[in-house]
Amino acid sequence: MSRVCELTGKKAMVGNNVSHAMNKSKRKFNANLIKKRFYLPEEDKWITLKVSTYALKNINKKGISAVVKDARKNGFLKK
Repeated sequence: MSRVCELTGKKAMVGNNVSHAMNKSKRKFNANLIKKRFYLPEEDKWITLKVSTYALKNINKKGISAVVKDARKNGFLKK
């Protein structure tokens, strides 16, 4: 499975490592992802998601039901 947040679609970005001598080489900035289980009371089931810490903050703020509903509307999460 790729390193993509299932709720927000965040994924790795590409940038440069820059040395003190200003030499540049390519590198990746990976998303800060964790695997977490959530309970959906409307569907009465547990789901396991790979989410970014940004998505976790949104879940704490809005609630899992609203965030999952938005993710499904935006096409990040399947039924």
